[in-house]
Amino acid sequence: MKLLKDRILKDGKSFDKGILKVDSFINHQMDPILMKSIAVEFVRRFGNLPINKIITIEASGIAPAIMTGYLLELPVVFVKKAKPKTMENMVSTTAYSFTKDKEYTICVSRDFLNENDKVLFIDDFLANGNAAIAVNDLVKEAGAQLYGMGFIIEKSFQEGGKRLRKLNIHVESLAQIKELGNNKIIFED
Repeated sequence: MKLLKDRILKDGKSFDKGILKVDSFINHQMDPILMKSIAVEFVRRFGNLPINKIITIEASGIAPAIMTGYLLELPVVFVKKAKPKTMENMVSTTAYSFTKDKEYTICVSRDFLNENDKVLFIDDFLANGNAAIAVNDLVKEAGAQLYGMGFIIEKSFQEGGKRLRKLNIHVESLAQIKELGNNKIIFED
């Protein structure tokens, strides 16, 4: 997606150890016009699937998931990274966050994810794939069907994409980055 790649090159900040900051337009401050364009592209790639719900994980996946859900006129459910005291009848699993260097118990209510659901997962980044694999496990445990996973940015030099594709998950990434370094961002062709 050229618009996204241009914005990453213009406003993204690349650091050693594979770190890319896009907090000025995706995951801290958000550009709603760009987010709408991202959602339009997700609809183009996934809109023909028989999905009835969008799922994401808090917090950075919520904006693109909401926009995609709005365009598809589907409800959006976000998996929580902390178990609320008020949640009953839930499915849960653990996910390790590389960014925060911590393991989370993630959960979702069976009231909002169950055997009647055919879902599309949307998130901001795909790196090691830990969160996405944990969400896949939640979807299975809830008895729902996962039809695909869409990511704004995939760090293709990390293992997440390979792990998900090996599980035969339909993965679409709008910008695939093959190399990051000190002020260097190189996309896959």
